[in-house]
Amino acid sequence: ANLSLTDACFTSASIPKMLANIYNQSWTISYSECLAQLYFLLMFGGLDNCLLAVMAYDRYVAICQPLHYSTAMSLQLCALMLGMCWVLTNCPALMHTLLLTRVVFCAHKAIPHFYCDPSALLKLACSDTHINELMIITMGLMFLTTPLMLIIFSYVRISWAVFGISSPGGRWKAFSTCGSHLTVVLLFYGSLMGVYLLPPSTHSAEREKRAAILYMVIIPMLNP
Repeated sequence: ANLSLTDACFTSASIPKMLANIYNQSWTISYSECLAQLYFLLMFGGLDNCLLAVMAYDRYVAICQPLHYSTAMSLQLCALMLGMCWVLTNCPALMHTLLLTRVVFCAHKAIPHFYCDPSALLKLACSDTHINELMIITMGLMFLTTPLMLIIFSYVRISWAVFGISSPGGRWKAFSTCGSHLTVVLLFYGSLMGVYLLPPSTHSAEREKRAAILYMVIIPMLNP
């Protein structure tokens, strides 16, 4: 339920405004709307990453420690992990948005994107943006690298457990439990890394837009 809510909010933060602009043939967004959009995109995007990591841990416990599942994934622990995800994603998103209010933007500039992407906004700045760039790197480590490492660790342990199952039917049942989640993880992180972790010299506005459509519209519809 939390993942479905997060996906709906993540998509709703940008797509309605984009559709309204297309309908009205007006490609403008106010400063306050842009900051609000940026905050919600950062928060719900980070929350999506955290929830995917929590789901990977849930599958790890279900497959590797099935007899202890009810204890290891108690209602209290699930509530604690979800609460931590909400808090840990809200604070950096708010901090990054507030830092952006200190940036001076050049007049009469168009954002090279269909939503207020932080990297695209910083390209329009006429003032120093080193702190903002450092914040982007920090958030990338927190909400891209760390959850991905936890997911990889969980699936390595799951793979060891699955290949230890003698029955082919048992192995297939275990893998099918993780199939939809693993597919979404590969698509989601693949598109994000293609946008934010490749060298700037390889970036192109069109490629970034295509990747954004993938992880903001297509992938949320595939989430388990």
